[in-house]
Amino acid sequence: MATITRENIGNLTDKLTVKLSKEDYYSKFEQGLKKQAKSANIPGFRKGMVPAGLVKKMYGQSLFADEIYRAIDAQINEYLNTEKLDIFAQPLPINLNETALDMNNPTDYQFSFEIGLKPSFEIDPKKIKVTRYKVKVTDEMVNEEIERLQTRFGKMTEPEVVESDDNVLNVTFTEVDAAGNVVDDGINKANSLLVKYFAPEFRKNLLGKKKDDVVDVHLATAFEDKELEVILGDLGLDKNIAGVADKNFKLTITKVGLVTKAEFNEELFLAAYPNKEIKSEAELREAVKEDIEAHFAAQSRNQVHDQIYHELVDHTPMEFPESFLKRWLQTGGEKPKTAEEAEAEFPSFTNSLKWTLVSTKLIEDNKIEVLPEDIRGFAKAQLFQYMGGQLGALGDNQQWVEDYADKMMKDRKFVEDSYHRISTDKMFTAVEALVKEKEEEISMEDFAAKLHHHHH
Repeated sequence: MATITRENIGNLTDKLTVKLSKEDYYSKFEQGLKKQAKSANIPGFRKGMVPAGLVKKMYGQSLFADEIYRAIDAQINEYLNTEKLDIFAQPLPINLNETALDMNNPTDYQFSFEIGLKPSFEIDPKKIKVTRYKVKVTDEMVNEEIERLQTRFGKMTEPEVVESDDNVLNVTFTEVDAAGNVVDDGINKANSLLVKYFAPEFRKNLLGKKKDDVVDVHLATAFEDKELEVILGDLGLDKNIAGVADKNFKLTITKVGLVTKAEFNEELFLAAYPNKEIKSEAELREAVKEDIEAHFAAQSRNQVHDQIYHELVDHTPMEFPESFLKRWLQTGGEKPKTAEEAEAEFPSFTNSLKWTLVSTKLIEDNKIEVLPEDIRGFAKAQLFQYMGGQLGALGDNQQWVEDYADKMMKDRKFVEDSYHRISTDKMFTAVEALVKEKEEEISMEDFAAKLHHHHH
């Protein structure tokens, strides 16, 4: 009869010793041999008529080892379930010697395994303090957004020549050497950019130019820092390589465009807000302001969640079975790792592990559930986002919306990803309602800086 003993060998680390007697595995090994004999297909013998001795010689040792491992797994799984042990990953064998398994001398065997136990810890969301930042929406921000709407819903014209910083240029960058000769296998790439993206001093080289005109461009002088970084990326160049901005190009203008901004009238109001009856500039400004406030309210909520995340991860005391987890890092993945690699990965690995334990506990404590209708609703919301917010104008109960949701519900990856995202959002919402919160007004620039520095 198989037995398992357990002893502590380190912090949150125990050793399980499994003892198997011959009776625990040998009869099933013999059954396995008989089954193999019936299905064995060996030249010179009819199927099912292979001598038992030959089957044992050819397949016996492998079947013998497999049956012993099966018996061990069954015993360990039963023990873990009975004792209700909450462990990390799977038990790791200690000094497993496969050569000791001999089908010709079946006997009692003993195997040892190391297990890493999950830590116990407490979380009290009511002790967490957060600041909810309220971004002050200025007239300038409203003006910029209205100008963007006018440009977005404006009309593109094609003037003969480049006249201002607002002209849009379709161009082709062709790499040349210092003498102006085209570089063999050099960069040749189309792009579209506004004249205002070029450095102020360079723009005069573009004024008066028309379709098919060619302008010499030295990247470092034609663009300033921010725009230069974007252009280097567009051209497939690494900004971190020294001297990369010293490249020269022939810039061929393939099209000159100019957006005529939409006028303030009901056509613009309807295009910008098809679901609202806007009749005046004042009503448009109010709608824009509400949109900006809603945008920053959502951003602020995400930032509150970020604060909660850091409070939980940084200030929840938690121990780990370090030696076990480092061993598991070395052997548990698709590709084996060295001890040095496991050591280097360990801090970020345990940080991620800590958040998994914390979030799982919060989901359990708050009885978070994700229902099929939650996932269907998420699919519809995603479609709404793809449609640029115009779905409401078409009606929420359109059959094609339901068909889309049906299709996504059959996509296993979508369902799994959605389940995780929805459960995490519900968990944060539940914790958000419990924390101590204060509100603080902040400028858009200062808020952007906080988002940049607290991203995880």
